[in-house]
Amino acid sequence: MSAPAMAVFSLFLLLLAAPVLGFTRSDFPSEFVFGAATSAYQYEGAVAEDGRSPSIWDTFTHAGNIADKSTGDVASDGYHKCKDDVKLMADTNLEAYRFSISWSRLIPNGRGSVNPKGLEYYNNVIDELVKHGIQIHVMIYHLDFPQILDDEYGGWLSPRIVEDFTAFADVCFREFGDRVSYWTTIDEPNVGPIGSYDSGIFAPGRCSEPFGVIKCTVGNSTVEPYIAAHNMILAHASVTRLYREKYQAVQKGIVGINVYSFWTYPLTNSTEDLAATKRYQDFMFGWTLEPLVFGDYPQVMKANVGSRLPSFTKSQSEFVKGAIDFIGINHYYSVYVNDRPLKQGVRDYAADMSVYQRGSRTDPATSEYLPSVYPDDPEGLQFVLQYLTETYGGLPIYVQENGKASSNGTLDDTDRVKYLKSYIRGTLTALRNGANVKGYFAWNFLDIFEFLGGYQSGYGLHRVDFNDDARPREARLSARWYSSFLNNNVIHARNELNNTGIHAQQ
Repeated sequence: MSAPAMAVFSLFLLLLAAPVLGFTRSDFPSEFVFGAATSAYQYEGAVAEDGRSPSIWDTFTHAGNIADKSTGDVASDGYHKCKDDVKLMADTNLEAYRFSISWSRLIPNGRGSVNPKGLEYYNNVIDELVKHGIQIHVMIYHLDFPQILDDEYGGWLSPRIVEDFTAFADVCFREFGDRVSYWTTIDEPNVGPIGSYDSGIFAPGRCSEPFGVIKCTVGNSTVEPYIAAHNMILAHASVTRLYREKYQAVQKGIVGINVYSFWTYPLTNSTEDLAATKRYQDFMFGWTLEPLVFGDYPQVMKANVGSRLPSFTKSQSEFVKGAIDFIGINHYYSVYVNDRPLKQGVRDYAADMSVYQRGSRTDPATSEYLPSVYPDDPEGLQFVLQYLTETYGGLPIYVQENGKASSNGTLDDTDRVKYLKSYIRGTLTALRNGANVKGYFAWNFLDIFEFLGGYQSGYGLHRVDFNDDARPREARLSARWYSSFLNNNVIHARNELNNTGIHAQQ
């Protein structure tokens, strides 16, 4: 097939991928930003190069805890390919890029001296983004804690983390804040502690019987998730106060926190299931956001978790209250919820919520316990955005991750194109309904190491061949569609197709 014919055929596939959008990029405000995301351990590789020290994920993956027994040692090789990747972002018409900074690369001892090579790498990334006019969003911490500090005092389980994390953030603000205006402190403090300290499926892999998914050698699933999350909230507030006092007047940036989000539907209209759904939202969102907006945990958490839930002193409550400029969310699907009465002596996170996640849109009678999900529900994202706006004082919201996995590595990922279209439409509907949503980031820009599945599935707009040492990138259909959408070329492209005599379905 000739090159022009291949181009026409690819464009034809692009337009047949889903029904006509019904909206364009210009339907969103000009200040609304579209981008894509990655994170340091999942993308960079080069784990033992240029002074980087091990993170808890290096230890965890090398212990064989990932489904495909893989590691992030090389990952997408972003450490060596960052300049080319930023050029690829510009070619894809990305307006923004969200990435994280490896604490182990920037400050290898966890505190103290800054690694010159790590500093050079992140400056290069940021300078390239500035050069190409791509808005920069930095996640300061994306689950990859320095192993040296975890060994020293247990990481997020110790209040000592607040001082060290604040010092790490201070270096980031000082070195990069002249070019970075959008800072997110911590990724998913509402589910990361569950994976790390309850089920053990995330590094550092701590849990206790009978709650662990993996076989943990240390941990206490009934209390450690709450301790870790409590210290994350205090650390976030400390970093936010630091930025406001020391940097914000000059740098003009904002600091937010990220939460994982489901939308929750009651499995039935019973009073019990309706109450369980509200309780789930209080645990899912309120665990992190209630203290930062109102100064304390939700009442239902305090009642159900009891003394295992740390409490804020009066001064801590005043310190954390209001220490947030925006909310970031990672959103992929919705869940159905029904009630499970609390049982004495059963004390894991799910029991504290006293709910089941179960059922699906097609078969609500199925009863898989944690998690059973409704994976294709763009209305769920719309409802989350509206709920957060209404519940938490209209804070700005950024959809910092949203995407769909592809298990076979195909380039013609029509299912992902359909998913992105529908979820972007859900975002627009929420915006029109009054949600204060400011941006949307696809997860992710290219295939990376996935924390739960290694390299078994790819979320990338661009495919990475992990069997090739060169880690070549290749645009999927979803990348071409996203690029066209951001360039407002969808209508023009359809007209060009029709002019060739090939007519897309309308």
